[in-house]
Amino acid sequence: MLLSTIDWFIIAAYLVFSLIIGIWFAKQAGKDSTEFFAAGKNMPWWLLGISMVATTFSTDTPNLVADIVRTQGVAGNWGWWAFLLTGMLTVFVYAQLWKRSGVLTDVEFYELRYSGKSAAFLRGFRAIYLGFLFNVIVMATVSLAAIKIGTVLMGLTPFQTILIAGTVTVIYSSLGGLKSILITDFFQFFLSLLGGLAAAYYALQLPEVGGLEGLLTSKEVIPKLNIFPNFNNPSEMLGLLIIPLAVQWWSVYYPGSEPGGGGYIAQRMFAAKNENHAVGAVFFFNAAHFALRPWPWIIVGLASLIVFPDLASMKEAFPTASGVAANDMAYPAMLTFLPTGLIGLVLASLIAAYMSTISTHLNWGSSYLVNDFYKRFLRPKSSEKELVLVGRISTVVLMIFAGALALVMKSALDNFQILLQIGAGTGLIFILRWFWWRINAASEITAMIVSFLVAMYFQFLHASTNLPEFTSWQELITGVIVTTIAWVITMYLTRPTDSKTLEKFIKLVQPGGPGWKKVRIHSSEDLKNSGNETDGWVVPQGILCMVLGTIAIYGALLATGYWIYGNIFPAISLTIITIIDSYLLMISWKKLLQFRR
Repeated sequence: MLLSTIDWFIIAAYLVFSLIIGIWFAKQAGKDSTEFFAAGKNMPWWLLGISMVATTFSTDTPNLVADIVRTQGVAGNWGWWAFLLTGMLTVFVYAQLWKRSGVLTDVEFYELRYSGKSAAFLRGFRAIYLGFLFNVIVMATVSLAAIKIGTVLMGLTPFQTILIAGTVTVIYSSLGGLKSILITDFFQFFLSLLGGLAAAYYALQLPEVGGLEGLLTSKEVIPKLNIFPNFNNPSEMLGLLIIPLAVQWWSVYYPGSEPGGGGYIAQRMFAAKNENHAVGAVFFFNAAHFALRPWPWIIVGLASLIVFPDLASMKEAFPTASGVAANDMAYPAMLTFLPTGLIGLVLASLIAAYMSTISTHLNWGSSYLVNDFYKRFLRPKSSEKELVLVGRISTVVLMIFAGALALVMKSALDNFQILLQIGAGTGLIFILRWFWWRINAASEITAMIVSFLVAMYFQFLHASTNLPEFTSWQELITGVIVTTIAWVITMYLTRPTDSKTLEKFIKLVQPGGPGWKKVRIHSSEDLKNSGNETDGWVVPQGILCMVLGTIAIYGALLATGYWIYGNIFPAISLTIITIIDSYLLMISWKKLLQFRR
């Protein structure tokens, strides 16, 4: 595909704009590590919320959705829609706790919650494991999608795509720190939203598709339209709906949807003005991420089934991209039908999405490497200027490794499944550690190691055994069970966290709840007299808000789908339920705020 001059101008203008933002905030970001990694901890909820939405929409996101729609149908999206439950729990239970902790990164939390050498080891190991290894895999997955878009739409080689997009992203991320990322995310959000809507509109206008009516009546599309899996197919119901909603959301660590909050979502909460701004930011993110964005991507994915019914048709249409051709290439393939000018805008939106995600991961990963490894273990007395410099250098190094790994990857969906499996079974610890004193560092170390080993077994060894082949959900359940048994046994065989550390944690974070009763009984007098373990405990009210928030957002998501399908009765019913539930949520949220006061 040949881009016009106006298309290239739009793309170049956006790249220059991003560089200017980075340069503009460079001096401010260079003051200290708090400015560089947490934007001074004084950001409003709306900017942080928009940044979260922009970050979680990258070039691989619409590609992943297109892949899911083509292979599993619309119902396959429950694999990631289920993480709304995680998000709502973070909003109404964990956001305030993270903000109270006062840490710069969620990895620093380990030495606040646990004690001894095991806590220090866990902090350092997680800094490298998440900040480098896991983070590089995620960025490489995102970069793989950029490669496919650059190859199909711009005629670039994989190396050229990574070199251009990666260089610009590294420059403004390393110069401007988190604040420059937040500002560029603000514009990237609206640009990406506009690009997604334009892609869906023009996909429907194709003669082969024949508008919305033609799409919904196509023989290629009809089998993929169901929003819920086939209730008469137990295996499909388990894999696509029941397991994600019953197990996956609380048991799996996945970037952006960590049980108990964490990662770059926690980083945004640390940057908030106060607890209320942290809560508001995460709620906005979940509402926009799950209810606002999915359907344009789904429409493009469905339309691609008509235009490119199989991989052979895509390879034939794009011979230069045949080496990376997979179902996730359907989204960029559909963008080739956009008119001149608009294709430049949509490409700019996808570049913006890529840069938003990569810049966040670069800054987030660098914060681990600098704050939780370099400063903590290598140079405890390093100056703030030195920490910022090391942060900028590590940003460049992370991008180099991610770009190199992306050049050997093939499929976004395969990578998604691998990341889910690696985190299987660890999520329950991240939820319980705030409310049960017995969780210790050794249990977290065990969960992390065992879940990784199980994932590697299924990825590389299981096929060579005589055991029956497992489906993805069976692998997930196996990973959860094995990992959970391992960390629970380890927890009871090892020493608990030091009582002084637990007392300090309770005083600072004020988690509340009966899980801290034993600590209070044996604690100092001032902690005993600070109130009953259930006084002021907001978790029950928070869980009620979580349920209402989940219903409201799922209601909006499903109602939108049924309106598009023209199924009037369920569309109206779900719209009414969403409105009523939103009103109940507003009342319950006000009560929650009163409890917190």
